[in-house]
Amino acid sequence: MISHNKLVRDKIPEIIISNGDKAVWHVADNAEYNNSLENKLHEEVDEFLQSISLEEAADVLEVVLAICQTKGLDIKDLESIRERKAEERGTFIKKIILDSTN
Repeated sequence: MISHNKLVRDKIPEIIISNGDKAVWHVADNAEYNNSLENKLHEEVDEFLQSISLEEAADVLEVVLAICQTKGLDIKDLESIRERKAEERGTFIKKIILDSTN
């Protein structure tokens, strides 16, 4: 068997089994889950940066939403906060690099 020891989407064990393979898995406790989410975020961001695709962006977003949920952050507020920050502080569209301040 190949050892993975990483957080996967909820239906992955079913998919593996339906393909005729064996899957050994467990449900994480809160500490392991939080740690695994952090690791998964790094993994998904790396994959996104390598391919710059909507598929990978969706994976990053899914992990961010899961982290928000575990921390009790209201996902519904996420977009409104993003919009407020864009209005108040701007976005990254203008490609501004801050070189120095005094």
